[in-house]
Amino acid sequence: MSGGKLAKNVEVIRGPGSAFHGVLADLGEQVSDYNYVMAKSNRYTPEHAESGLDAMLPEIETWPNQFPNYEIAIDIPEFTSVCPKTGLPDFGILWIRYMPDKVCLELKSLKEYLTSYRNLGIFQENIVNRVLEDVVRAAKPKWAEIKGEFRPRGGIGTVVIARHPRSKKLT
Repeated sequence: MSGGKLAKNVEVIRGPGSAFHGVLADLGEQVSDYNYVMAKSNRYTPEHAESGLDAMLPEIETWPNQFPNYEIAIDIPEFTSVCPKTGLPDFGILWIRYMPDKVCLELKSLKEYLTSYRNLGIFQENIVNRVLEDVVRAAKPKWAEIKGEFRPRGGIGTVVIARHPRSKKLT
């Protein structure tokens, strides 16, 4: 098989037995032996990687904790956001686990905060890490863990886990 170019960001694979047989009038080129035409996607940029990290989100409120040494687990089974590169929706489940110190997360404000991700272009890995930073900033827990299990797109699902306190070194 040999390849050829038809238009900017379009690659054509030539070969016998093509499903595309005839003339592509809009391109004005004979395609009797093209196997398929596939658009090349643009590369990821630093802007994609940083997208959503500095977005202004609603404040997570807290209330005074009344008891010592217990764990709180919160699940968000219908979490949604948007891929900053493709603009397609991402769906997943977030789990927030933490041991409160002096304050606990107020759930209504947490829901408003998490709902603000619905139209935000941000990578899944950044969601989990941003939520962890915002939960720690608001509640200053003894420890916290955020887990995001994102539904497959293109046959690949993602699970991201971030913990506080963070290890000082990369592993």
